[in-house]
Amino acid sequence: MHRFYLTGLAVILASSPVLAQQDAVTRGQRDFRGCMPCHSLEPDRNMTGPSLAQLWDRKAGSLESFERYSDALKSSGIIWNERSLDAWLMNPERMVPGNEMPFNGIKDDRARADLIAFLKQATKPGAQPQSAVEGRMGGMTGGMMGGGGRDPDLKSLEESMQVEAITYCHDTYRVITADGKTRAFWERNLRLKTDSGKDGPQSGAPALVPAGMMGDRADVIFAAPEEISKTIERRC
Repeated sequence: MHRFYLTGLAVILASSPVLAQQDAVTRGQRDFRGCMPCHSLEPDRNMTGPSLAQLWDRKAGSLESFERYSDALKSSGIIWNERSLDAWLMNPERMVPGNEMPFNGIKDDRARADLIAFLKQATKPGAQPQSAVEGRMGGMTGGMMGGGGRDPDLKSLEESMQVEAITYCHDTYRVITADGKTRAFWERNLRLKTDSGKDGPQSGAPALVPAGMMGDRADVIFAAPEEISKTIERRC
């Protein structure tokens, strides 16, 4: 009888780490919902950020199908694994100063460990599609755009809002503003609008207006529809 008891206890002890790991993966899967507006688990399905498929042991900034990496990340030399992802998820700006990810970090140690456990499983080659995670999440972005209050006067703009040129390549718009800066946007995150009202932009002087809460979306507002095709140049 003692032998059966000891055998059962050994089985329980041996399975405990496995169960604990699966619990972490399950919690991490729930936490990943916060990442879904910007990242996909499908290979080469890029959104605001790059696809996370086959992330493990990949060099940061190296996914060829994603064109909006910051120079800081591309030159960082980071290889994604448990240690580097933990540091990144805790504070991406401290790990890679000048990166362009609009994310303040996760300060809770267990939450980071859970998310990393999930990512290690979900991003490996041949992983099954995470349909439970990547299903449509209604209302996720419904309140992120727009807001109350008077619209700004687009006839009087600071240089960071004055659009000088726009180029389009594959799935990316690059907006060049009068302050000499270029901002890259995933094509679904840049909305092209017109405003012919008294507060709209001057003819031939479109305005770049930030939109959303994460800093990765914007509107370009033109004085008239015909200006859109004249301003945007298809160039890689």
